[in-house]
Amino acid sequence: MLTKGLLLCAGMGSRLRPITYTSAKHVLPVANKPLIHYTIEMLHRAGITEIGIVVGVNRHEIEGAVGDGSRWGVKVDYIVQDNPLGTAHAVSLARDWAAGAPFLMVLGDILVENGINSVVEAFAKNQPASVVVLHKTENPRQFGIAEIENGRIVGLEEKPESPKSNLAVAGIYVFQPCIFDVIGNVKPSLRGELELPDALRELIARNLVVQPLMLEGWWKDTGRPEDMIDLNRLLLEKISEASCHGNVDGQSSVVGRVVIESSAVVERSIIRGPVIVGPGSTIRDAYIGPYTSIGPGVTIEGSEVEYSIIMEKSVISGIKSRIGSSLIGKNVRITHERLMPSENRFVLGDSSLVNFA
Repeated sequence: MLTKGLLLCAGMGSRLRPITYTSAKHVLPVANKPLIHYTIEMLHRAGITEIGIVVGVNRHEIEGAVGDGSRWGVKVDYIVQDNPLGTAHAVSLARDWAAGAPFLMVLGDILVENGINSVVEAFAKNQPASVVVLHKTENPRQFGIAEIENGRIVGLEEKPESPKSNLAVAGIYVFQPCIFDVIGNVKPSLRGELELPDALRELIARNLVVQPLMLEGWWKDTGRPEDMIDLNRLLLEKISEASCHGNVDGQSSVVGRVVIESSAVVERSIIRGPVIVGPGSTIRDAYIGPYTSIGPGVTIEGSEVEYSIIMEKSVISGIKSRIGSSLIGKNVRITHERLMPSENRFVLGDSSLVNFA
């Protein structure tokens, strides 16, 4: 029975900068919940009870968000990868944790619609050396692509110029303990890392069964801001009904699947769901459009926001044009002040992006 799951969460999240300069990407909120919480819930639903999390410089943030796993009824251990030496290297560090048992492995920045129960079931049925989950893509040149013959993966190509299929590797695997010996024979890539696709190629070269499993439903890699925002949309779509535990005045209009959490205040505003408004937030003289997540303690007044993630304790005030498709971090202030002479003033960190309509 497969009971162990390994999460690779040591990545720096460089494509999500500047937000990931101060927050690990795996704890960034999507629909007002840390991304890694969704992943742990997915593992738990599949029967995984022991979770190893490979962490790097982000260790303390992830430990703070996850703890010992008891809230989900699982046991969590942390495995430290001091240097980012590749995905296969990260897996190799889990040898003692695996203790000779097969294990599920998931990249920590992906999420899938229908969970991974089918992955566990496929492994239990055939006990191959590895199960590799695949999803169909319209852009095979941007992914690792699998070649399949007679129900087995016989080749893997990384971002090929002439793809042999449209089946992309989804970042979800099951491995038998033999993977550790295989990784021991993997040589560093051109970028000096031990790559997991090279370990899979070695399994194939040894004529061990690497079984493909097609993914059903959506698959999201949250490596970029636009991916986080779209995942937020997908998760907000799962809100089944409206609920209000805050205070909405009689001059406001709240339409559709809107969740208003405790001590939130809505005054003279329009909210059109699906939307979630975090505890202690204030929405005043504002419009909040669909697919927006508003974190705890946020203030939005005299402004319009839609299709965005606004993280905790940020303030948006008096902005004349609508804010959309935006990922706004913690304690951010976006305000309009009537000063003479008129000017735009910014305090922006490295890798920031500002677009004017």
